[in-house]
Amino acid sequence: MSPLTLEELHPGTDHERVVFCRDPEAGYRAVIAIHSTVAGPAVGGTRLWSYPREADAMTDALRLSQGMTYKNALAGLPLGGGKAVILASEGTGSGQEREAMLLAHGRAIERLGGLFMTAEDVGTSPEDMEIVRRETRHVAGLPGGSGDPSPRTAHGLVRAMKAAALHRWGSDELAGRTVSIQGCGHVGYHLAVELSRMGVWLRVTDVDPERVYQVTTATGAEGLPPEKIFSAKADIFAPCALGGILNAETIPQLRVKIVAGAANNQLQEPADGDRLRERKILYAPDYVVNAGGVIGGAPELLGWGEEEVPARIDGIYDTLLAVLRMAKAEGVSPHAAADRLAEERLAQLRQGDNK
Repeated sequence: MSPLTLEELHPGTDHERVVFCRDPEAGYRAVIAIHSTVAGPAVGGTRLWSYPREADAMTDALRLSQGMTYKNALAGLPLGGGKAVILASEGTGSGQEREAMLLAHGRAIERLGGLFMTAEDVGTSPEDMEIVRRETRHVAGLPGGSGDPSPRTAHGLVRAMKAAALHRWGSDELAGRTVSIQGCGHVGYHLAVELSRMGVWLRVTDVDPERVYQVTTATGAEGLPPEKIFSAKADIFAPCALGGILNAETIPQLRVKIVAGAANNQLQEPADGDRLRERKILYAPDYVVNAGGVIGGAPELLGWGEEEVPARIDGIYDTLLAVLRMAKAEGVSPHAAADRLAEERLAQLRQGDNK
């Protein structure tokens, strides 16, 4: 058996547990961050990414895991929040090296004794989760199970866009509107297809020209170079790639009325939510609007019947409206209102545990 080690880390946050996992023989290095198990086992995807430094992987895991806690709380799921990030290196792209790394990841998750359950994320797939499943039962998103969460994430995002449109314009009709999409991966593709069928005009971009070609061919969207997407005129901007893209440099370029996208951690820092508000751009908090994927995994994670899933995803509409109305009534940015609403729900759960 390979020499797997789990080093307990203490990052100075309110996370319940953070571990750095190593298995040199398997080429495996990862951070698993468990933010909260107040509502239930911590659930979060496994991201495989090339990080410049181990500290960057830590930062990503901490932010993403907290976002999962808030996402599950506002979605009304009896689940906590966690995240795993594997540091990609040469040889982890495919073949036996990738398999060895994923098996080590499964062993690391099993060592946590059910505190953390994972599924696919950026850089991983349902097929990868099958490999992880050989070493631990605490995994979902398997082929034949909930599978690829992207279509459900995309549909939940459409529901959120309609709610944001109602709040901003007094009508949730999207036909005839223009949406610019950053990122034409799985979620971006399904989002573009669904919006196109509704009569929405699309402008799209991706760092991979082939992905842009697939979306423009399927939908008739206008393809743009990546550097042009922030200044593209549209009604709604949908960030569906990586996080941190709303910041002091990009926000002044935006020519939109609403930001609603599937990417996690879109705000580079909390002040960016206030910058959007100052520009009168309505921000739909990412962890509210991108919950369709984790809701879609509930039959695997919680034993729900599949018939419960569509109504729960449609409920993202009402959840976002509640957040936006709270923000307006209290004169705060939507991201602050969403954080507070999530914390209130978690506090209620803690009080219930203490009774």
